[in-house]
Amino acid sequence: MALTLEENKSLVPYHTFGVQAQAAYFVEVSSEQDLPAILGLPHSPKLILGGGSNLFFTKDFPGLVIKNSIGGIRVKEEGSDWVIVEAGGGIVWHDLVMWTINKNYGGLENLSLIPGTVGAAPIQNIGAYGVEFDTVFEELTAFHMLTGEKVKFDRADCRFGYRDSVFKGAYKGKYIVTSVRIRLKKKNHVLALEYGDIRKILQERNIPEPTIKDVSDAVVMIRTSKLPDPAVIGNAGSFFKNPVMQEEFYEGLLSQYPDIPSYPVGKGQRKIPAAWLIEQAGWKGFRQGDAGVYDKHALVLVNHGSATGVEMHQLATAIKTSIEDIFGITLESEVNMI
Repeated sequence: MALTLEENKSLVPYHTFGVQAQAAYFVEVSSEQDLPAILGLPHSPKLILGGGSNLFFTKDFPGLVIKNSIGGIRVKEEGSDWVIVEAGGGIVWHDLVMWTINKNYGGLENLSLIPGTVGAAPIQNIGAYGVEFDTVFEELTAFHMLTGEKVKFDRADCRFGYRDSVFKGAYKGKYIVTSVRIRLKKKNHVLALEYGDIRKILQERNIPEPTIKDVSDAVVMIRTSKLPDPAVIGNAGSFFKNPVMQEEFYEGLLSQYPDIPSYPVGKGQRKIPAAWLIEQAGWKGFRQGDAGVYDKHALVLVNHGSATGVEMHQLATAIKTSIEDIFGITLESEVNMI
């Protein structure tokens, strides 16, 4: 397939924040076979772009942006009650979730409507409503950005953590994920219903024995009611990670803020919703120019139209400083700033 290398390419349509930025060079890859030629191009630095839902640009990108559009979904292996599904790194994540639910393969229903692509799922170790991606992960295939070597990573290789993996640490920017394999259940589905309003919605809908589709529908309803559509208002979903802290520190906060919500995460640790902290600090609905905080969910930073990447970065920094001053907690960004 002939590859088209474009110059001075606008990146506005390729990331959900929609801030103005250009790539000096841009190319789209739709198959593994094309990668060696692309990775061999002399243009640098190189940046992999999936759905563009976990980053925003504070400036133009001086090198080559590689848009991962590698597709395909198929059953790789299966047994009587399990199945391994392989999906291309460029597949829209929610499209994969819907494909598995239509096949009655359980495991991804709580991860419905998370923005982004399949290739980003292991990098971010995406999670929502009590389920983390690494619990279904089996293996991935990736290419080294410098050598072009094709490598497989299993669960241990990925070193998953909360919204974290080796691809955000030691291997950051060093690999492009071309396919991901996940292990799902074909029957006897174990449903996670306790996080958020899932059970409440199922009760309101009079669904005493929910299916995986019922759970997915509930999650979609929750997300659409709280989170803005990037096609309408620029955003990257949850901007900060929910901070995890030791029980002792949490107990100190609880004495000052008796209504502070939290979730146990094992090993004497607690996770506190970053949205609660940001709302308590008075940022919910804040707007300066076109940079703001969504008025329905304090964890979502939004571009109301023509905010620049620098303005969004300044807002994020101000929020982090505020939370540290008030609560003594340092928020970590879930969104990559380029």
